[in-house]
Amino acid sequence: MRARPHRLERLPEQYFGALLARVAAEAALEGEPVLDLGRGNPETGPPAHVVAALVRGAGGPAAHGYAPFRGLPELREALAARYRDVYAVELDPVHEVAVVPGTKTAIVELALVLAERGQQILLPDPYYPDYPSGIALAGADLGLLPLDSENSYAPRFDRVSRENVAAVFLNYPSNPTAAAVHDGTFAAAVAFAGETGAAIVHDFAYGDLVFDGREPRSFLAERGAREVGVELFSMSKSYGMAGWRLGFVVGNAELVARITTLQDHARAGIFTPVQRAGIAALTGPQDTVAERVRLYEARRDRVLAKVGELAAPCEGTFYVWVRLPDGLTPERLLEEHRLVVAPGEGFGPSGTGWARLSLATPDELIDGGLERLSDALN
Repeated sequence: MRARPHRLERLPEQYFGALLARVAAEAALEGEPVLDLGRGNPETGPPAHVVAALVRGAGGPAAHGYAPFRGLPELREALAARYRDVYAVELDPVHEVAVVPGTKTAIVELALVLAERGQQILLPDPYYPDYPSGIALAGADLGLLPLDSENSYAPRFDRVSRENVAAVFLNYPSNPTAAAVHDGTFAAAVAFAGETGAAIVHDFAYGDLVFDGREPRSFLAERGAREVGVELFSMSKSYGMAGWRLGFVVGNAELVARITTLQDHARAGIFTPVQRAGIAALTGPQDTVAERVRLYEARRDRVLAKVGELAAPCEGTFYVWVRLPDGLTPERLLEEHRLVVAPGEGFGPSGTGWARLSLATPDELIDGGLERLSDALN
């Protein structure tokens, strides 16, 4: 057998897979149970009417054949209606909405359809750890876009090269920093795209999870955004459907067409009952979305009461971004206190010395984890 293709060798270590392996190894040792505040895996599932729609759909005689490659028209229309009603964005469901099997998949595919070998894709620093994977597969170059921690983690476009930039990834509310978008950020991104010809990819996975009375803000609501970029909408965070793998790429028609073309060749649609359940989530009662926000906000408040000034301002998502004191590392927390946090180094160079804590875990686990963290800090 020949050697592995170079594209596989270019892939970085899968951050979350490696984290889970370390946790499993520690959990196998004798001692107190390991408490995991590192993984962002929502413990609260979908609303009952969404599960019921899946069950009904799976019982139909036509449910188990191939689904339409580009998704059910009714699903694209339901997503477009949500964008109109919640984010004040009008979308053409035929040409500006692509259905994808989870936005993590779309993150990789967007790199493949946006950049040629040797072109640059800029990632916010810190960034979501799966962003570099698509860049590696595309043979593109990874560039870093600094985020200003003193200014709501806004991107510093004045500190990056404008040469040969194919795309810029942003995500607000931010994973891992938990910063919400502030005025001027999206306008600056549109301006940078206009100057460079780069496409903007806004990862809106946590879009609805904003705190302290904030309203969700879509990149596509910014003037000129549709001409230069797309946004990723996930069913995982707003509706608790993380394991169902359903999401969308919306916005610029040419970029949406590139994604659908790639998927025509690589996939054979998404299980129709999952799409039916997605329609039920998007068009049915939305009270559970607000309930999730209240739940995570209350947990945020409890965490901030413990970690105080060590935490960055937490304005959304279900994470808290915490600076660890000198000498206290995620490895020490795991080995000496049996507490898992997500090490900041995996989120880019600026994450060194930081850790991400998850709020998407039961209250008793959070309380136990906070006790251990307090012991470690003291």
